[in-house]
Amino acid sequence: MALRLGRLGSGPWWQVVLGDYAQLRAASPRCASARVCQLPGTAGPQPRRGLGYGPWARGGSRLGTGLAATLAGLAGLAAAAFGHVQRAEMVPKSSGARSPSPGRREEDGDEIARRCSTFMSSPVTELRELRRRPEDMKTKMELMIMETQAQVCRALAQVDGVADFTVDRWERKEGGGGITCVLQDGRVFEKAGVSISVVHGNLSEEAANQMRGRGKTLKTKDSKLPFTAMGVSSVIHPKNPYAPTMHFNYRYFEVEDADGNTHWWFGGGCDLTPTYLNQEDAVHFHRTLKEACDQHGPDIYPKFKKWCDDYFFIVHRGERRGIGGIFFDDLDSPSKEEAFCFVKTCAEAVVPSYIPIVKKHCDDSYTPRDKLWQQLRRGRYVEFNLLYDRGTKFGLFTPGSRIESILMSLPLTARWEYMHSPPENSKEAEILEVLRHPKDWVH
Repeated sequence: MALRLGRLGSGPWWQVVLGDYAQLRAASPRCASARVCQLPGTAGPQPRRGLGYGPWARGGSRLGTGLAATLAGLAGLAAAAFGHVQRAEMVPKSSGARSPSPGRREEDGDEIARRCSTFMSSPVTELRELRRRPEDMKTKMELMIMETQAQVCRALAQVDGVADFTVDRWERKEGGGGITCVLQDGRVFEKAGVSISVVHGNLSEEAANQMRGRGKTLKTKDSKLPFTAMGVSSVIHPKNPYAPTMHFNYRYFEVEDADGNTHWWFGGGCDLTPTYLNQEDAVHFHRTLKEACDQHGPDIYPKFKKWCDDYFFIVHRGERRGIGGIFFDDLDSPSKEEAFCFVKTCAEAVVPSYIPIVKKHCDDSYTPRDKLWQQLRRGRYVEFNLLYDRGTKFGLFTPGSRIESILMSLPLTARWEYMHSPPENSKEAEILEVLRHPKDWVH
C-alpha cells in the first residue's frame, strides 16, 4: 500500500475530533454519570501487525469541508485548521494486500459486553445495537474510543495518585452524545481531560453546499444528508513546568448520500508542548510515534511530522505551539479496515510516548521563574486554540454545541505579560528557537 498526500486550495476547514485507540485488556469499575471514579492500573497496548506503505503525492478536492465544521460545533469538541489542507490517503500498491474477510466476526455479543464493562461509563450506543452490528466500523470505532478513554484515564490517575476523574455523560438532542472525563487540581496534573463523542443525524443544507463548493457533489434526499461522527480527544496539563503538556485526538466520520453511497475518512494526531526543552524527552516522544508509523511504511512519519509542524503554527507569533508530533486527516483508502489499523497503531503509541516523560519530571524541583514561564507558554496555547483553531471558534458559535467540552482543552491557569522577551542564551530562549525552527528529532 502507498500513502499519498495532496494539497488543497485555500478555504475554511473545520475538523471533528474523532478517532480510535488501543484495545483494553484490564478491567476497571464502571462509573455512573457525573461521578468521581478511582481507577486501577493501566493496561498495556497490544502489538499489531505492520502494513506496508510508501509515498505518493497527488492533489484534488476533498470531502467534507463544511461538513466537518458543522460536526465540530454539533459534537462540541475542539478541532484545528491551517491555511492549506492536506489529504492523507492510503492506496493499494501493485502487489496488493489481503483485506479481512467480510464475514469474519471480531467480537461476539459476550465479548462486546465484557469490553463494555471496562469503560469509564456505558457506551453512547446501546449494547444491543452494538451486538447487532459487531463488524460495522461504527461499532468498532465506538468500542475503541471508549477503550482509549478508559486506558488513558487509568494511566493518568495512576501517575497522579491523588485526584480522581469526574465522569460526565451528555446527550445531544439531535442524536448521540458523549462522555467527558476530567481530573483537576491533582498532585501531578493541574487539568487532564479525555473526552469521547458519538454523534449522528442529518447535516444541514449549508454544510452540503460547502462540500459542493470543494468539488464534491452529494445528493440529498428531502434536503437531508445522514452522518455519523465519533472520536476521542485529550489534552493534559501537568503542574510541574518540566512535565510537558500533551494533546491527541483520533476520529472517524461517514456520510451517506441519496444514492446510498457512504463516504468515510479517519484523521488524528498527537503532539507535545513542553515549557522547557529536554532533548531526551523530545527524541523519546518522536521516536515512539515514528516506530508506530514505521509499521506501515518508512515515509509516513516524515510527512505527518511536517504536517503537524505546519498545523500548530501560531502565525502572529511566528512560532509553533510545541515541538510537534504527527498529524493527518482525510485518510480514506484503501479500505476501512486497513485505515483503521493504521489509526489504531498510532493511537496505541500515545501512552508509551507520554507517560514515561511525565513520570520522569513530575517531581522535579522548580523555581517561581520556571512557573512564570510555564504560565506564559500556556498563554500561547490558549492563543492557538481560540484564535487559529477554526473548529473551536465554529463550535463556540454553533447552536446546540457543548461549550464545556469545547473548552476542555484550555488550562486552568495561564498568563500574558506585555512585550515579554526571555534573555539571550537562556533556557527559555532555547525552547523558543525550536518552536520557530522545528527540528528533526529522530535522525
